[in-house]
Amino acid sequence: MGTWDIGHFDSDTAADFSGDLDDAPQGERAELIREALSVVVGTQDYLDSDEAVVAVAAAALVAAQCPGGEPVTTAYGPDEPLPALPSELRGLAVQALDRVVTEPSELLELWSEGGHGEPWEEGIGRLRTVLMEAAG
Repeated sequence: MGTWDIGHFDSDTAADFSGDLDDAPQGERAELIREALSVVVGTQDYLDSDEAVVAVAAAALVAAQCPGGEPVTTAYGPDEPLPALPSELRGLAVQALDRVVTEPSELLELWSEGGHGEPWEEGIGRLRTVLMEAAG
């Protein structure tokens, strides 16, 4: 995993997802985000870190459009503007984040073993709070 910090886009995998969004036609970007979240929500067994990283990045993009959400300003986020995302993605994003921080999750293990689990989980918690409040 090429990761350089605990931010939601601070890995090669998340940056690649941003590039995929930029390359997609405007009308398909929301569906790419939905797909990234749905894959993780539907995972019953061991959750691969790459799928989890993409879901966290997708959740951050959904949260950025919510009241109180932080804009994605990192150079590793999408360069192209996203359309207004459907509000139902907020609940799906919460479910995806909940799955990412539930065993068995490779990403959770990697952050915990690396000694940065607590600040990483705090960042996930902030995203979750914004999404929950916006989802009503």
